[in-house]
Amino acid sequence: MKPSHLNPLAIIAAAVTLMAISAPAMAQQTILVINEDQILRESAVGQHIATRLQAISEEMDGELRAARAPIDEEAERLNAETAGITEEGIQQRPDLIQRIQTVSQQAQQFEAMRQRYSNELVATERAAMRPVLEALQAVLQEVVTARNADIVIDRGSLVYAGQSVDASAEVIESLNARLPTVPVNRVRLPQGDAQQPQQ
Repeated sequence: MKPSHLNPLAIIAAAVTLMAISAPAMAQQTILVINEDQILRESAVGQHIATRLQAISEEMDGELRAARAPIDEEAERLNAETAGITEEGIQQRPDLIQRIQTVSQQAQQFEAMRQRYSNELVATERAAMRPVLEALQAVLQEVVTARNADIVIDRGSLVYAGQSVDASAEVIESLNARLPTVPVNRVRLPQGDAQQPQQ
């Protein structure tokens, strides 16, 4: 189960950016570039969240394997016991029918559990990222003010930008000082909740 990747900085950059419409106007404005992937990958808090999410994902995988094992074992036993029996013969064996129905129900319950765990991981990441987004917004505003910038663009949206306009390292340094770590606690959803977590 792989942690999902959020895309927060595009929203934050837009919140602190006054976008120009005409090319002549852009030529007179100060443009900054940030690399959101780099910021989340190399910042202390980003690395902390990634490490904790990986640990939580591995914990979930272990729980899922433990829940799946007895279902697989029973399914294998049923396959072996019914290998030489016709469909009509199985219908005459209420004990086999009951076991087949039970393992089918257990498989459906496991699939619901697997989906719930996937949603829990997404919810866990979003909960951990909330204070990071707040800190990033403040950091970006400080960088924009310090550099007297008018426009902030994510590097992923550009074909080319020189390093002189890239503020990613400055953002990472400020973010490390402001918010080096955050709590990353597993969010547990109610059983039966297989809906996608809300944005």
